[in-house]
Amino acid sequence: MKNPQVVDAATRRWRAALFLFMLATGVSMASWVARTPAVRDALEVSTGAMGLVLFGLSIGSMAGVLASGGLVRRHGGRLVIALGAVLLVAGLLVIAGGAALEVSGGVFGGLALFGAGMGLAEVAFNIEGAAVERTVGRPVLPVLHGCFSLGTVVGALLGMGLTAVRFPVGWHLAAVALAVAAAGVWTVRSVPAGTGRESAVTGDAAGAASTEGAVGTADAAGSGAGGGGRTGGVRGQLAVWRDRRLVLIGLIVLAMAFAEGSANDWLPLLMVDGHGTGATAGSLTFMLFAVAMTTGRFTGGPLLVRYGPAAVVRASAVVAAVGVALVIFSDSALLAGAAVVLWGLGASLGFPVTISAAGEGVRDASARVAAVSTAGYAAFLVGPPSLGFLADHVGLRNAMVVVLVLLGGAALITGALRRRPGAPVSEVTASQPDLV
Repeated sequence: MKNPQVVDAATRRWRAALFLFMLATGVSMASWVARTPAVRDALEVSTGAMGLVLFGLSIGSMAGVLASGGLVRRHGGRLVIALGAVLLVAGLLVIAGGAALEVSGGVFGGLALFGAGMGLAEVAFNIEGAAVERTVGRPVLPVLHGCFSLGTVVGALLGMGLTAVRFPVGWHLAAVALAVAAAGVWTVRSVPAGTGRESAVTGDAAGAASTEGAVGTADAAGSGAGGGGRTGGVRGQLAVWRDRRLVLIGLIVLAMAFAEGSANDWLPLLMVDGHGTGATAGSLTFMLFAVAMTTGRFTGGPLLVRYGPAAVVRASAVVAAVGVALVIFSDSALLAGAAVVLWGLGASLGFPVTISAAGEGVRDASARVAAVSTAGYAAFLVGPPSLGFLADHVGLRNAMVVVLVLLGGAALITGALRRRPGAPVSEVTASQPDLV
């Protein structure tokens, strides 16, 4: 990265707008998650049926991610961010209406729109963030993704408070939609036109977007989708799986992403149904998880530099597994709630570190990152809702044993994350601060 430059007012506004909208998307996601018990109760559906409703978010997110890269190359990031913002707002409003009218199909459709908006916008944000970095000559993407994590904390706090006072979930999500709309308008007006259009995205920018996009609910796969289009398409992405090391990395990211996604989808309900807490306590538990995730991502860089990715991810998987085991097997709701902190800290670095290892100083790095990030994103979004069907037969707490088994398996194969002998040390250590 070049030396830091004097930042003009337009660039500062560009950067601040990206930070603001990333924060808003985190608030909106956490607001939905924190109110899932209220939505489930309003719809009067079983846990398995709620899992089917949650598939709307998975389907929409994957569709947005797969479409975004091509749209950015044709039209630039600003238009894609605008489209993503419209879908985000529309999705929140439809979810709010579906919950108020007690229509499961409405909530499913709203989640699909919401997920598509996030998938579209997040990919464009990676490209915009990389462009800002080149302009100002200093890291921007770490803070950008940190803003999303911070937004999840704010959204969880908001959801907890409104749950405590029994504020209607429909009005809550509608108010969040208005806030996202305001942030989206300011962001679109502040972002320059044409970023990422056609060949404007260089190889360096694509690589930065792929690596930095690994953190958060849609970032990783979005970058992969964009990268895949520049490195041989579907055939190139399938070919890279011939590498045994990449297969192991893919299994690790699958487990770590599944652990994170399971908490995002089920944690409030897990505490309410599995441990008999109130809805407010369920929202508080999710907030603790979000705080732990945020803390881990902002403070994990020095650990990665000192101990290396293999050791850090192994320890992370063990810590997360301990947290999940306490949530499953402890009869104390207080202990289970405290254990969520271990779950969040353990899950925080697994996704970004594995994505970084996939593209470490080898040929076809973009295709490798694309393949692994897409696998991880699929596990993050598609896997956890399926736990609802299992929970109908064994209960939600027992269904979480799947997460525990996957984390244990990941801890056994983290040797695949060791730095390749041919990769320069400077390349690896320089990338570590950007993983948050």
